[in-house]
Amino acid sequence: MTTSNWLLPEHLSDILPAEARRIEELRRAMLDLYRNCGFELVAPPLVEYTDSLFVGNSQDLKLQTNKLVDQLSGRTMGVRADMTSQVARIDAHLLNREGVARLCYCGSVLHARPSGLLADRELLQIGAEIYGYSGYEADLQIIQLALDSLALAGVENTSLDLNHPGVSRALIEAAGLQEQAGEVLSLLKEKDVPGLRQLFEATTGVPDDIAAALIRLPSLYGDGNVLAEAASALPDLPGIRAALQALRTLVDALDGTSVGIDLADVKGYDYHSGVSFAIFGRGWPDAIVRGGRYDNAGSSFGRARAATGFSLDLRKVSAGLAPAEPSRAVRAPWSSDPALGEKVRQLRQDGNVVVQFFPGTTQSIDEFVFDRELVSDNGQWVLKSTN
Repeated sequence: MTTSNWLLPEHLSDILPAEARRIEELRRAMLDLYRNCGFELVAPPLVEYTDSLFVGNSQDLKLQTNKLVDQLSGRTMGVRADMTSQVARIDAHLLNREGVARLCYCGSVLHARPSGLLADRELLQIGAEIYGYSGYEADLQIIQLALDSLALAGVENTSLDLNHPGVSRALIEAAGLQEQAGEVLSLLKEKDVPGLRQLFEATTGVPDDIAAALIRLPSLYGDGNVLAEAASALPDLPGIRAALQALRTLVDALDGTSVGIDLADVKGYDYHSGVSFAIFGRGWPDAIVRGGRYDNAGSSFGRARAATGFSLDLRKVSAGLAPAEPSRAVRAPWSSDPALGEKVRQLRQDGNVVVQFFPGTTQSIDEFVFDRELVSDNGQWVLKSTN
């Protein structure tokens, strides 16, 4: 049995012209937005040593990274599965600035396995990060910039979910379940209350109030009023108090934005150090944007820094939008007439798409709609409607 030369690996796909154009337009528009907000563009390499890729002890990132051996050094390298750690390295090690740094980026990343049944393994990741400021204002700017990014893309009916890993982390530590944290987090993620009950029935030494709080956690979701409910329902632990206060500050600052709270959303538990967030949109099966605070990620590079940011996959955003519309274009003949060449150049300089047809040929083009054409009229090349 032979494999067709054009067969791609599973969960990898080509992008055809209209979709590719829209993705590129989104990339340009978002990077312009970030620049207008004071973010500087950086471009880390596609491949680097795994020592620097695996910051923050993220097990998910390690599993998602494709590894290979560097033929020059013999060391293990990884094809990046996420660009955030690379940008943290640039901030901490290369720029080494004092004070606040705002950086943005865009590039391809590769996942060893798809994150879902409908997910691609190659993503075009774009994002923005703020380093050197631990106040809520940085989190607020990042969240607003993420919302503005989706609005710019035409994503409608977005909803913002906030969480803070400090809540679940404080409960797991109080329960003495650090070694079983993975199992607890998996049950919380699935909101598997019966599974949590079974776990605590089979585990000795977990205080009753802590077990009850962890079982209650999956039901603590909704609007901002959930924070008051959580404050009264959960144990009065310092970590929980600090986390709920941080969430309350952001909810108040985001007045007018539809905000939800989900205290059992534990994605990024081993990575996020403060408020985390996810943005959803109608038509997308899961979160379009994820982000949050990840202080001290730069410590792996010898310089701990406060950090917060977000990222999204431009291919995923584009795929959820209505089909990309073809562009209006001008059809022109192929001729050695200098007057025609000058007319074509002028139209293109003015922002028009002009396609010249070779003699005796037709063209099959899905990307353009020819609503005008250049024709010779009494020795002059004039633009006429094809309708």
